[in-house]
Amino acid sequence: MRIGICDDQRKVRELLGRQVERICPQAELTCYASGDELLEAKEQPQVLLLDIQMPGQDGMETARQLRKRNQNMILIFITALEEYVFEAFDVGAFHYLVKPFSEEKLREVLERAREQYQEQEAARQAAQMAARQTALEEKSIMVKTGGSHIRILWKDIIYAEVFNRKVTIHSTRGDVEYYGRLGELEKQLGEDFYRPHRAYLVHFKYVVKYTATAIVLEQGTALMAKQNYTEFVRHYLAYHQRKGLE
Repeated sequence: MRIGICDDQRKVRELLGRQVERICPQAELTCYASGDELLEAKEQPQVLLLDIQMPGQDGMETARQLRKRNQNMILIFITALEEYVFEAFDVGAFHYLVKPFSEEKLREVLERAREQYQEQEAARQAAQMAARQTALEEKSIMVKTGGSHIRILWKDIIYAEVFNRKVTIHSTRGDVEYYGRLGELEKQLGEDFYRPHRAYLVHFKYVVKYTATAIVLEQGTALMAKQNYTEFVRHYLAYHQRKGLE
């Protein structure tokens, strides 16, 4: 978590900095002497302690500019005046600390801010995982058969086999046969698929049982396995580890 302190008074920055380091020792702390310096920074803090009364661009205007860039930044105003409280909440302030305040009060506010940050991170990661899963489910290949081009979704492919230069893709939506090379299909489909035999390419998603000589798929199909059994197991376990992390 990145925490920023923006205050034009050096002594205030140093005091707050020492307190923040005691409260959040794992956080990455950066101090700014003005709103302009903060806005020009390449990397913005995720939690910001922001003074309101500063020369040049004050804290309120700085907050308005920050909000245009980042709706999720956790803004904590620090000021000697109470009269800005309503303006603070207009820019989505998380809290409003009136100077002087105790370290215990700062600790309470920062711990709540950390909880909100963790919730935001969890929601962001869940959204990324959902987006990756959606993208994966939409991946497809196009094959030409009988004068037509057919789109087949990766997620629907159970396995493919080759015989006499013809590749047959068995999917949950039916079978498609076309002239081609199984090796080329293997390169297209990537690491979620494996060739246990030179004639077969299986989707790990549909494997329910495997031995040194055979692989059984979800639909009950049993395929001969002649490739290195240990290698198959390694790829199979890696597939499930990836899916567990996504």
